[in-house]
Amino acid sequence: MRDNELCRLLGIEKPIIQGGMAWIADAKLAAAVSEAGGLGIISAMNAGADYVADQIDKIRTLTDKPFGVNVMLMSPHADEVARILVHKKVPVVTTGAGSPSKYMPEWLAAGITVMPVVASVAMAKNAERCGAAAVIAEGQESGGHIGELTTLTLVPQVCDAVNIPVVAAGGIADGRGMAAAFMLGAVGVQMGTRFLVAKECGVHQTYKDMVLKASDISTVVTGRRFQASSCRCIKNKFSRGFLKTEYLPETTAEDIAELGVGALRLAAVEGDRDRGCFLAGQISGMVNREMTAREIVDEVYNGCISLLKGAN
Repeated sequence: MRDNELCRLLGIEKPIIQGGMAWIADAKLAAAVSEAGGLGIISAMNAGADYVADQIDKIRTLTDKPFGVNVMLMSPHADEVARILVHKKVPVVTTGAGSPSKYMPEWLAAGITVMPVVASVAMAKNAERCGAAAVIAEGQESGGHIGELTTLTLVPQVCDAVNIPVVAAGGIADGRGMAAAFMLGAVGVQMGTRFLVAKECGVHQTYKDMVLKASDISTVVTGRRFQASSCRCIKNKFSRGFLKTEYLPETTAEDIAELGVGALRLAAVEGDRDRGCFLAGQISGMVNREMTAREIVDEVYNGCISLLKGAN
């Protein structure tokens, strides 16, 4: 692991990336993960350039280690956020919800390491053609917006299809998951749900409690009727109502998009147990206590090393 390809690429100590979770992944959490030896990620979510610039400035007061920013490409502020990342000399960018090809020339010219999140082989190949340094292959076990393939099937197919490093994401919460990802051909992992309950994570305590109390069957996928909107979240009054509305004959894709507006903020910021959308992965049932970001990174990394030492 000392000569790990992802660690060399990013300048980090341990090949663990924190997911760019909207309303959750801020400078404080990202700094804690980076200080622990992984790569902390700030989520640009739907925010404008001023918010992102402020978070970048803040993380640089908290750590001198590498960090990244996640850009949601469907955001109406994506253009201005893309420019501020260049201006602020952000070292790493991850992207989701689309192809980053529009921004790649400017980012690459600025020396930014770009790692798109992909849900299929075609998306991975496109990212490689655009100049991505690596891809994050995310299976449908993850929380939030998901594709159709599982991590177990997606990661090896992406590894076979591209010549750049592949990071595995979706359904990874401990050393066993990380070791499995390496066996599939990945060079590192990205985790989101596990960091939701980090002590440095500022998400509402109700959100943390929902994850901590979850079982193996506590999540559900909404939006599958209109595949572009598929989203995994914890079962509650909001998700049950969403599913009921989703499958009414008269419901349209536009109706579905409107249903989710503001629901994540209600969960993450206000802790509204009934009206909030609590995005979380299928490994929620494995997450049962709050720990510091360093404890999480060390536990996962050391567990992986121990298992790999015993592997044939």
